[in-house]
Amino acid sequence: METLNLEVVTPSGMIFNGKAVSVTLPGEEGEFGVLPHHAALTTLLKAGVVDIENENKNVESIVVNWGVVQVNEAKVVVLVDGAVAIRGETESEIAKALDDAKTLLSDISDSNIAIAAVSAKIESAAHKLV
Repeated sequence: METLNLEVVTPSGMIFNGKAVSVTLPGEEGEFGVLPHHAALTTLLKAGVVDIENENKNVESIVVNWGVVQVNEAKVVVLVDGAVAIRGETESEIAKALDDAKTLLSDISDSNIAIAAVSAKIESAAHKLV
């Protein structure tokens, strides 16, 4: 199975660095997916969820507030101002990640509709983890 390298980086450091089968990103013009051998592009990201499908077909979600993504045939680099990975070993760790993600989203000045849409998506992702 072909993969691409993915990096999600904030000013505080690396959030994700690994291989992915596909990545779905919240682009400024709308959500879009990236597969290995994707055409090169650089575009802005809005508040949303980055969904990462790994080789085991598991999906990991990372909530981002805004940033930019650079894509080439073998690598995706996501540079964002803030990000929270929705993951954890226990239900309380997942709940903490959800609270952190909601705080991240409430700190941005996007419309309430966008925040509500992202909140719904991360709640859905969290229920899949439990």
